[in-house]
Amino acid sequence: MKAVVKWVAEETFMGTSESGHQVVLDANKGAHAPSPMENVLISLGGCSSVDVVSILQKARQYITDCRCEISAERADAVPAVFTRIHLHFVVSGFAVAEKHVERAVALSADKYCSVAKMLEKAVTISHSFAIEEAPRPA
Repeated sequence: MKAVVKWVAEETFMGTSESGHQVVLDANKGAHAPSPMENVLISLGGCSSVDVVSILQKARQYITDCRCEISAERADAVPAVFTRIHLHFVVSGFAVAEKHVERAVALSADKYCSVAKMLEKAVTISHSFAIEEAPRPA
């Protein structure tokens, strides 16, 4: 896997993935785009969410939405690395079983999410979830 990051102007950079997709990065505290550290959180939430949704679908749970709310703490010194990250999954659906959501979150955290497995070597990552009942399907 390869990627390229190119300086665009001032503190703005363009990242291009091997597959040709682009993402803007802003080193100026995210004034115009996500900062590189914000992108790390987005990548973690995205990777984990893909797992959770896939596992719930395979468990034949009727889900209509999945949101991952991520909060993080950073060190006060330079480099300001993450010291703690918490992922809170909010799963919406009809009659979604708590045991399936709990299992999906655990499997993502413990086995499948490559981003989490990489980050957990340096930062404490915790998880929680909530289930919101969606309107009955037609």
